[in-house]
Amino acid sequence: MKRNIMSTIAASAAAGLLLSACGGDGNGTGTANDPEEDGSGGQIAIITVDPSNPYWAAEVSIAEELAEEMGYTTTTSAHGNDPDEQTSLVETAINNQVDGILLDPAGADESVAIVEQAVDAGIPVALVNAEISETGLAEVQVVSNNAQGATLGAEAWAEAMEYEGTYVELFGNPSDNNAQVRSDGYASVLDQYPDLEKVGEEIANWDRQQGQTSMEQLLSRYPDVDGVIAGNDEMALGAINALEEAGRIDEVAVLGFDGNNDAADAVRDGTMVATVLQPIADGTQRAMEVLDEVIQTGENPVDEEKIALDCYLITEDNVDQLDNFILSD
Repeated sequence: MKRNIMSTIAASAAAGLLLSACGGDGNGTGTANDPEEDGSGGQIAIITVDPSNPYWAAEVSIAEELAEEMGYTTTTSAHGNDPDEQTSLVETAINNQVDGILLDPAGADESVAIVEQAVDAGIPVALVNAEISETGLAEVQVVSNNAQGATLGAEAWAEAMEYEGTYVELFGNPSDNNAQVRSDGYASVLDQYPDLEKVGEEIANWDRQQGQTSMEQLLSRYPDVDGVIAGNDEMALGAINALEEAGRIDEVAVLGFDGNNDAADAVRDGTMVATVLQPIADGTQRAMEVLDEVIQTGENPVDEEKIALDCYLITEDNVDQLDNFILSD
């Protein structure tokens, strides 16, 4: 059951709608979303990370629109990468006897028990964006191919650096497996160039303000640094803010990851060398379609539980084809 995801995004991915639907604090917020015509599908609980981040806001918006097309009512909430909050939200969904759960998990190991609890209660769970450390529980785990995406970004960034100079890294949330996978992907490329030297790293937890603060700290220690690699766009955009305040934005090459609209603008104006587009639209669609099929028929339509979707490099050459996480031909 393929959906027109382009029209879905265009219709609903405006930031104001997204944040009003999900709340902006990233901690346990939740609302109900009732389609005009309540179909026979039942109810799906959508549990994400932090809808103040454009990436997760898009994830929620896509899922809500697809659920409405499929005839479901939805509740949306956010755990803020807090496993305890995630447990509370999933337990609420179980108590509400929802028909299915779409979950962006709060940690690979930390999420196993609560996913198992939902499954034991007879509720199918589809995971999107991040995986858990066990198979055989979720109906599907749809993620971006973060290693592939990181190598794409690192190669482009290394070329912009002319394969020499010092750099620092902004690392995502350590409990999120994606943070380490992307960091390792960057290293697998950059370690091949002996004249590129990593001099510092800070954890900035996927957050723009933390990215700015971390970059300010790094600049105090390495004022002449030549480059920045970041695990996501929000941290990269925070680094750009710090570099602008320090008067060094024209001298430092910055790499992002996600493909959000602010990052696209930064690529256009030259303050970001490149970003890596995650296929969140396709990934959320696939997870929702599997969840719908299981709810409606009891049959899982996929052969492999874990699905990794390739990422796309966004540079000044193709950035004008990018809008709301959709790259047009």
